Amino acid sequence: MKVKNICGCLFILYLGIISCNKKEFLDEKPNSNVVVPTTLDDFQQLLDNEVLLGLTPALGELSADNFYIMPGYWQLLSKKEKNGYIWAADIYEGEGKVTDWNTPYEQVLYANVVLDGLKNVDITPDNQQQWNFLKGSALFIRAYAFYNLAQIFALPYRAETATSDLGIPLKLTPNVDEVIKRSTLEETYSQILNDLSAAKDLLPIPVTSYLNRPNKPAVNALLARVYLTMRKFDEAGAAADNCLQLFNGIIDYNIKDPSAPRPFERNNVETMYQSRFVETNVVKPSSTCIVDTNLYSLYAPNDLRRTLFFTVNSAGRVNFKGGYNSTSFGFTGLATDEMYLTRAECRARAGDVINAMNDLNTLLKQRWKTGTFVPYTATTKEEALIKILIERRKEMPLRGIRWTDIRRLNVGNANIVPKRILNNRLDSLPVNSPLYALPIPPDAILMGHYEQNVR
Repeated sequence: MKVKNICGCLFILYLGIISCNKKEFLDEKPNSNVVVPTTLDDFQQLLDNEVLLGLTPALGELSADNFYIMPGYWQLLSKKEKNGYIWAADIYEGEGKVTDWNTPYEQVLYANVVLDGLKNVDITPDNQQQWNFLKGSALFIRAYAFYNLAQIFALPYRAETATSDLGIPLKLTPNVDEVIKRSTLEETYSQILNDLSAAKDLLPIPVTSYLNRPNKPAVNALLARVYLTMRKFDEAGAAADNCLQLFNGIIDYNIKDPSAPRPFERNNVETMYQSRFVETNVVKPSSTCIVDTNLYSLYAPNDLRRTLFFTVNSAGRVNFKGGYNSTSFGFTGLATDEMYLTRAECRARAGDVINAMNDLNTLLKQRWKTGTFVPYTATTKEEALIKILIERRKEMPLRGIRWTDIRRLNVGNANIVPKRILNNRLDSLPVNSPLYALPIPPDAILMGHYEQNVR
């Protein structure tokens, strides 16, 4: 099929980018059967490759505090997952081909091929809408990849040091010969915001049968996530509000079956954009991924999330169920529950306690057994914020959110210190540790000559 040849062409380019021997790659003769994407339909086929474009890194969730694993299983893990779980300084031990790095940059390559190719397609009245959609989609995909990379391989955003802290390499063209260095953290986030700002007016409202395709509510949702990560609360609240003005459905958890192994369907009223973790042996709903007891204890008996999100196995341990993608992989996409919580948090921080609690209660009344929910109240913004942040953690376990939340909240002096107990040894990740930026893989360092993160 043509799309396979097109994707094969990009895969060859991608191998060149991550190859440790660039000369060998450049000496390769191109396959005459490979089809180079040139038409709008070609570009759409590239961007519909959800198998690749619907993936996000798992190392952040592995590093967070939502779950633990047993020592026997830990011993069986890959070096990356074994060492990442305990926040080791060197998590790869020389091993490369790290999907948490390579996959987002392959997504960036796809986006850049489309953005570059669109320059050669004349805009006409007949193709204007499709052209705009493709450009907006590519910009969104690139921004999403850059953002996800920044959460793993760069330090948390601090306004006072962002112009000197290292960000990520910002690959903006499909040219494999282009030499780029790591940007500053300010440049990284500026690029993400610029891409999303440009995409916002190019994309339509969601088409529910194509949840892997970007849309305007999803752009606003990602803008809200980015601004919240940057602790720009006014902008985050405004973006979340813009999203909810366009797309604001909430699932009534009372109609879901708690005995089902996958209670939530992929096409639901909350989801704007689908993504999931890259392949992982740990970060997924399974008997080996055991829910943190402190997290599980937060759910009241009449809180339906207690039985819809989790199951108790034969050993009495609590495991995660599947998320909003009806699969055995953790959902990491964009949904309205996150937006209600983001808007609530931003309103609370601004002192708008009444509307903050209204947002929280609008969501939670659909999460509790009918007739049992008592609306939350707060008299101060501090009290409101405490309740909102607790519910934020309860609402989105195993969604790839917690790691970023720990990082940004610690910038605001939350003093969250993740801990692991493994083989009677206590490991912890202190506030302000340089290990909140995970190391760049060794093969990427060798190829790109990037400055490594401080260990």
